[in-house]
Amino acid sequence: MMLDWTRRAACLELDPELFFPISMEGPGQSQVEQAKHVCGGCPVREPCLAYALDTRQAYGVWGGTDPGQRRELSPPSEPRPETVPVRPLRGGR
Repeated sequence: MMLDWTRRAACLELDPELFFPISMEGPGQSQVEQAKHVCGGCPVREPCLAYALDTRQAYGVWGGTDPGQRRELSPPSEPRPETVPVRPLRGGR
């Protein structure tokens, strides 16, 4: 996957910890708001968000979204096919 868009990201020179707060609540909420503000003026916000959705980024602020917002935007994951346990044949064969 080409990530050339990352070279034009508004966050490129910023501390990555701003975009990955310890918590999305309490003091971390102001960090999330600051990160989203940076994303708001970013020229590559859309490819950043697309990357986060495609790779199912579970943490941090990507493309101006937090993990909860990305979960709402993501299609539900495919259910795993059920497997049938192998049973021995009657008579021990």
